[in-house]
Amino acid sequence: MGLIQLLIKDPAAFAILSVLLLYSVIFHELAHGWIAYKMGDPTAKWLGRLTLNPIKHLDPIGTLMLLIVGFGWAKPVPVNLENIAGNKRRKGLILVSAAGITANIIFAFIAILLFRLTSPDAAGMAGQILFLLAHINIILAAFNLIPIPPLDGSKILMGFAPDSVTRVLNQIEPFGFFIVIGLLISGLLNPVINLLKYAIIMVISVFLP
Repeated sequence: MGLIQLLIKDPAAFAILSVLLLYSVIFHELAHGWIAYKMGDPTAKWLGRLTLNPIKHLDPIGTLMLLIVGFGWAKPVPVNLENIAGNKRRKGLILVSAAGITANIIFAFIAILLFRLTSPDAAGMAGQILFLLAHINIILAAFNLIPIPPLDGSKILMGFAPDSVTRVLNQIEPFGFFIVIGLLISGLLNPVINLLKYAIIMVISVFLP
């Protein structure tokens, strides 16, 4: 069942799921800022972004997209890697970029675990909420793993790749949003996203009891 169908069939379940999905994207951004802060960059803290207050994080268009189509975003947390010690900068880039994806995977893991525990009532409201919460968080994690700027996957790649690759990715970044949209519309990203979703599910399954 999709989000629109859930809204029509069970508005209460939709309301609960909406809050959980909003905090999925909030925790994604909060994780970026928190790891950056732990590594020496206080930018997010100075700007008041290390908070669970949704007003500080939510992007109007990203929120609307999340609640209508099940895919959206929050305002990016500002990070300044120059504040991280030079010998830790590449590590910082990798860990900060991976933090948001990890947050979504943890959300999905918890939702799947709770779904299994409520399996006798899987068709009920709790089951529907947990299933959609896990599904959407897996999609968010998979999408952000794509190594096209400005997605997190490109930053992770920069942390491992030689400078020549980093320069190319930096050159692409101003046009990255349009590249991603074009690839999504064309359907060319679908196999990549499906493969990443499968990999994430395999990782989650390792830790499930």
